Amino acid sequence: MLQTGGSRALAGLAFLSGALTMADIVAKACSSPQTTEINAGSRAGTLMKWVKIGLIEGGALVIIAAIISPDVGAAFISGGAVEAAITYGQYRHAKASGLANPGPSTEQSYA
Repeated sequence: MLQTGGSRALAGLAFLSGALTMADIVAKACSSPQTTEINAGSRAGTLMKWVKIGLIEGGALVIIAAIISPDVGAAFISGGAVEAAITYGQYRHAKASGLANPGPSTEQSYA
């Protein structure tokens, strides 16, 4: 049961904040798993590079939040870590699926 004023009441919010931070940072750094899958043939390497950069950026922000709010730091770290694992898994699956089942890309080459 959550308490109304203690750090226990904030733990769930901190967990979700860490998870949302990780998801938002990765989404900002790259496109989407769907775009990765559709364009894997031409851009898998660069898309995954930006997923990794987003994970590093998101992780850094989650760690900073944990340092700023040590009472709920474990929740920040837990939320960020869970979402990082989910997001990385989604992009890895999208890359593998797109390379295994190539279809029409959403991009046109102008070279």
